[in-house]
Amino acid sequence: MKILIVGGTSFVGRAIAWSAWHHGHDVNVFNRGVTPNDLPEAITRLTGDRDRDLSALGGLSFDVTIDATAYRPSEVERLARALDGRGGHYVQISSVSAYRDPSAPGATEAMLALEDDPEDLEAPISAHTYGPLKAASERAGWSSFGEESTMVRPTYVIGSHDATLRFPYWVERVRRGGVVAVPGPRDTYFQWIDARDLANFVVGVAEDRVPGVFHTTGPSVGQGFLETIEQIAAQIAPRDTTLREISVEDVADSGLGQKFPLWTPDRENVMALDSSLALEHGLDLRPLDDSVEDVVSWWGERPWPERWLTSDEEARLLEL
Repeated sequence: MKILIVGGTSFVGRAIAWSAWHHGHDVNVFNRGVTPNDLPEAITRLTGDRDRDLSALGGLSFDVTIDATAYRPSEVERLARALDGRGGHYVQISSVSAYRDPSAPGATEAMLALEDDPEDLEAPISAHTYGPLKAASERAGWSSFGEESTMVRPTYVIGSHDATLRFPYWVERVRRGGVVAVPGPRDTYFQWIDARDLANFVVGVAEDRVPGVFHTTGPSVGQGFLETIEQIAAQIAPRDTTLREISVEDVADSGLGQKFPLWTPDRENVMALDSSLALEHGLDLRPLDDSVEDVVSWWGERPWPERWLTSDEEARLLEL
């Protein structure tokens, strides 16, 4: 099968490219060619810019197009025009952020409504515009590529090669030991998916050209955020490590809420979705321990990034 991956060299796109290659497909990645990558030489690189120059796609035909970098509807529409009906089955990597807040945990795809389009469809990507723009990109996918398209909605994606450095923060902070500040409350829901599991699922539905919408989330509804950090600590933390729960109020008072990646107390029901449909269609979720070891191996001895919570900031927070 000849597959086009829009993106293909960074995190989720990279994982999809590797999975498709391992499954024996003719893999082609389209991107700007500026991100260093470790893809096999057998994968075809098509260089361009989805916002300005899609000429590299001219005259080429594909059985499947996997869009890993759709953030605005205009990007989807330009891609569709460039492929001009030659893209085959369309799969878009969307996000659970495209949903309006669920009223309760355990919601299925059929129970939830997408965010409304933002006023500015070309707005910069931010915490406020990301979800609505993702929802708008899905609508553009259906209108441009057909109602038989596939929309894959993951929760937080974890694993090695994560350019956002969200999950690596928790792995590395726990690995340093000491007293670790973890925002509460304890029962705040949390779900994730390893990039490799997401990639294998995407390749599977692409192979079978399965239409529809899928939550790609795990584990089962009810996992807590603090419980997850405890699980990581049990695996890799030094013996002197203590996890200290910090109240939502104290985190807010500190002004450091943005320094705690993956923590979403204001939208916790989005972290408790039902993924039964994806599981029925081949989604296979590996243990968290596997993802942790993957990140530890990949991270090595890199320096502590500036964007992460500093020791002084954490100490001030713990004093509260």
